[in-house]
Amino acid sequence: MLTPETALTAAQAALAHCRKAGYQVAVAVVDRSGLLQVLLRDRFAGPHTIDVAPRKAWTAASMRMPSTEVAAETQAGKPMSGLRALPQLMAAGGAVLIEASGATLGAIGVSGAPGGDADDDCARAGVKAIADAIEF
Repeated sequence: MLTPETALTAAQAALAHCRKAGYQVAVAVVDRSGLLQVLLRDRFAGPHTIDVAPRKAWTAASMRMPSTEVAAETQAGKPMSGLRALPQLMAAGGAVLIEASGATLGAIGVSGAPGGDADDDCARAGVKAIADAIEF
């Protein structure tokens, strides 16, 4: 189970990782149902980031795959392309799953770094920071 305290630790670690790399971002952590647990925005992150980060996290949690994979699997002509019509779906890199012992506990989404790869890197740092706390 992903506690609010653990979600906050993950978000803070992701934010710190991005800040160290010179990026101002927003970080969202959602539970396995996609419901928001934590949303942090660094001081100079763009105003759009508080909308995008939770949508990326929701997308990963809902689809049970990183948002980068969702982006690839929902391209035009792919069987899942119709999912792009979902208003909450954000088919862009920047969100990864939070998993322990094969179970999905939630997801963490980042918005504001220059590109989905950089957002992904920060999100992974958030998950790494809580790895010991969530293993069961």
